[in-house]
This record gives sequence, C-alpha cells and structure tokens, in this order.
Amino acid sequence: MDSSASKGLTLHSHTGVAYRFDPGSLCLELLTTGGPGPYRRYEVLHEPADLAAWADRSRLTPTPALEISEADVADMRRLRDALFRVVIAHTRGEPHPPGDLDTVNETAARPPLAPAITPTGQRQWAGTPSGTQLAATVARDAVELLTGPFAHRIRTCAAEDCHLVYVDTSRPGRRRWCSMEHCGNRHKVRALRARHSEEG
Repeated sequence: MDSSASKGLTLHSHTGVAYRFDPGSLCLELLTTGGPGPYRRYEVLHEPADLAAWADRSRLTPTPALEISEADVADMRRLRDALFRVVIAHTRGEPHPPGDLDTVNETAARPPLAPAITPTGQRQWAGTPSGTQLAATVARDAVELLTGPFAHRIRTCAAEDCHLVYVDTSRPGRRRWCSMEHCGNRHKVRALRARHSEEG
C-alpha cells in the first residue's frame, strides 16, 4: 500500500458540491476515474492528458512527468476495471474473478516507477516514466493492499447511493463514509429530520 502523503481527491456530488475524499491508497484512487458497466458513465480517462491529470491529483509524490500513449490509457482503463471487480468481490467476501486477477498480476509484474534522489536531496522519479510504469505502480499497490494488514478494512461507503471504495486506516476501524463532509453529513441531516418528524 502506498505510504506517500495523500493530497486527497476533490470530488463533486451530483448536485455539483465539492468535497474531499481520501480512499487511503493509490489503487483505490484510480477507482474514482470510472469503471465497468454502470460506472462507465463516470469515465474521465479518455486521452493521455487525462491520465497525466489523474497522476497529478493522486498521492504520488512528486507528480511524475510521464510519457503516456493512447495505448497506456486503454491499458490503465483495463487495469482499473479489473481492479474494480476484484475489490468489490473482496468487500463482499466473494472469490476474486480469476481473469481480473490475471490482469492485476500481469500489470504488477512490469517495472514500476523508480524513485531517485536529486543532487539537492529531493525525491524524484528516475528517467522519463511511462504510462506502463504508472500502471505497474498502481497494480503493485493493489497487491500490497489486498494481501496486507488492511485487506479486511477495504469498504464501500455506507450510503445506499454512493459506491466509493476506501480503506479504513482509522485507529478504531469504524469509518462508514467515503467522506464525513459529504455522505456522513447527508446521513446526519437525514437522521435529524427523521427525529424531528417523530417528535412533531
């Protein structure tokens, strides 16, 4: 699981309200870009610039200056869709879909982004990293997460109309919402209204 400090993602609700969402790992950040089946309508990875923009928003530090091809974008979408199905099966306690596991494992087997130190002691990425290396880094993060100490803490937001997936890294392990300022707040407002209507 990636341990870099998260920049956190800024997402927008269907009403256009911005809120912060930290899914807790690099691979789960990728799942906010779209997905298979009904999630296709949320697709944001259409061209190389879109994938570069996602890398910029991600928890990768520093942002890699990537050389991305159209094929890299298609490969990243394929990885994301496979990972989406694997993670959802995992949260439901179902067997991981074997074909999708193959996609994750084959991607993870490729060379990832390689960290390096600049002469001034700063962190950077070696060479000119490719979209393939970015995908390998995401896939390796998924392997670490799904086989690591937080594997049992991967959850889907408790709101019925929210499908965001996160890893609960809180100490007590009782996180229920993708974001307290979004779904958590909506739940509190609904509960308050319900109480008032009972009292009325």
